[in-house]
Amino acid sequence: MIEFENVTLSYGKQVALDDISFSIKENTICGLLGRNGSGKTSLLSLMASYRRASGGSLRLWGEDPYDNQNIMRRVALVYDRNGKDDSLKAKDYLKAASYLRPNWDEAAAARLVKRFDVPERKAVSKLSHGARSALWAVIGIASRAPLTIYDEAYAGMDAALRKVFMQEILEDYALAPRTIIFTTHYISEAESAFEDVMILDEGKVLAHENCDSLRQKGVVVTGTIGAVDEFISGKTVLSERTLGNQKEAAIFGVMSDGEKREAAERELTLATPGLQDLFIHMTGGRES
Repeated sequence: MIEFENVTLSYGKQVALDDISFSIKENTICGLLGRNGSGKTSLLSLMASYRRASGGSLRLWGEDPYDNQNIMRRVALVYDRNGKDDSLKAKDYLKAASYLRPNWDEAAAARLVKRFDVPERKAVSKLSHGARSALWAVIGIASRAPLTIYDEAYAGMDAALRKVFMQEILEDYALAPRTIIFTTHYISEAESAFEDVMILDEGKVLAHENCDSLRQKGVVVTGTIGAVDEFISGKTVLSERTLGNQKEAAIFGVMSDGEKREAAERELTLATPGLQDLFIHMTGGRES
């Protein structure tokens, strides 16, 4: 569905995307991860027809998306807009979205407005940051666009509302499958929804694979402090934490059969790590 081949995007002398190639299949939820300035928003702007690539070839449903009405009506880019000078009311945005999106679900929109408690009659400029984020979330879900992109769309929501948002995305995805690309700094909250993960770093694709396969590149070791410390000695440690005489350490690398036997002998428990620890390690130890 999405094909990038040797794509480059430059702003004058600054290279935002550097000769990247990848494909994303239809009806997939893909987490797009990267530090600030890694090229995420530049990549999404190409998919949403906001910009033309400086070089290479990109196709959505076999067509160049730039200035292509056939593609643009099938793509919804949802992002955290400021809106502090926006005099339009929330209901005006909802009405406009219903006209522009062929797959708009009015019943879903009405239900979500109530679920997220969006004050429809208020001007966007008068909404709290959380309410604005909720409005964009409602539009993204109810649009049911074949390609829906959430670029830090829920930045203004509190933890409870972010959880509701992720639940609503998954429930609606089950009803109406489509391709969803999701960027977020709250990796640990969203990773359970990802089927695939793409990691960008300095304008290049660092990794792009199934989320479970990526997590297999690390392991979480749990046991008594002494046993864990001896086991992880000489290994690449992603994170550590202790509670009483117990310790948990996430390490990078695939366990050999011999190491698994050693862990069992030391009465250690092995599990897959969180995506955020792997992401931080793979991007040089720097958080997004």
